[in-house]
Amino acid sequence: MSQLDLLRGAYCPLIVPFADGKINFDTYGKLIERQIAEGTHGLLVNATSGEPTMLTVEERGQLVEFAIKVSSGRLPVCAGTASESFETTAALIDRFDKTRTDSILVVTPFYSAPPQRGAVAYFGKLGIRTERPFLIYHIPGRTGFALTVDTLEAIKEQVSHFAGLKNTDTDVGLVAGALRRLGRDFRIFAGLELPTLPMLGVGGCGMMITASNVAPRLVAQLYETFAKGDIDGATALNLKLYPLFRGVALESSPIPVKYMLKRLGVLKANEHRLPLVPASPDVEKQLDKVLADLGMV
Repeated sequence: MSQLDLLRGAYCPLIVPFADGKINFDTYGKLIERQIAEGTHGLLVNATSGEPTMLTVEERGQLVEFAIKVSSGRLPVCAGTASESFETTAALIDRFDKTRTDSILVVTPFYSAPPQRGAVAYFGKLGIRTERPFLIYHIPGRTGFALTVDTLEAIKEQVSHFAGLKNTDTDVGLVAGALRRLGRDFRIFAGLELPTLPMLGVGGCGMMITASNVAPRLVAQLYETFAKGDIDGATALNLKLYPLFRGVALESSPIPVKYMLKRLGVLKANEHRLPLVPASPDVEKQLDKVLADLGMV
C-alpha cells in the first residue's frame, strides 16, 4: 500500500496525558494501543487535541518518535509541527523525515496574518524539505487565517507531494472547490465533528476528529459505513454520535475529551498545561449526560 493510500479513514488526533506537568509516556502508549484495538485507521500526533503549543519543540519530536515506535507499523502515523515559526517548523519536518513518519501535517501560520502569496512561499519552501506526503492543517478558527482554492493550487504547483488538508472548518464549499481544482486524489480530512458527514459526502477522504479519543470504534465505523455506500447506516451512526460531537466542543479542545476519558477510566487524571484547565462542574454534568446517552457509562 502506498503512502497516499494510507491517507484515508478515521485518524485519531491523540490527546497527551500529563502527570505532575510532565508527559506520561506510559499512558500515551496505552492510548495508542487502545486506538489500534478499537479499529482506528491512523494516528495524528501534535494536533489541537494534543495541546501542542503548550509543548516544547523537543516534546513534540519525542511524541512522534514514540508513536512510531509503539505503533510499529500497525497504523500509519501523521506528524504535526504545530509551530508559527518557519525555522522551528523546518527543523521539525527534518526530524520527522528522518523518523520515517508516514505523512507530515503543517499548520497554517498564526498571529502573523500573512497575505495568500506569503502562505504560498511559506508552504513551498517547507514542502520541498521532505518527499513524504505533505498535508496542511487548515484551522482558521484558531489561526485567524483561511486558505483559498487558488492558494492551494499554487502550493501544489511548487510541491508535487502536497497531498491534502486537515480541514478544521465548516466550509464544505472549500472542500468541493479544492477537489474540483486539484483532483479526487487530493486528500481532505474533516477536522470538526459536526461537518464530518457532509465533507465525506462531497469527496472527503476521512476524519481527524477529537471525538475519536472517546469513541474510536464508533468513529471508525462511521467512515467505514459511508465508504461502503451505506448512506442510511452512516446517517444513523452520525445521529448516534451527535451528542458526543456537540459535547467535545463545550469547552476548548481537549478539555471535554480529557474529562470524558477520566470518567471512562482511560485516564487517571484530566491534567492540562496552562492556560488550559480541567472542565468546569457544569460542563462535567453535561458530559456525563453525553456518555450516558451513548451508553458508555
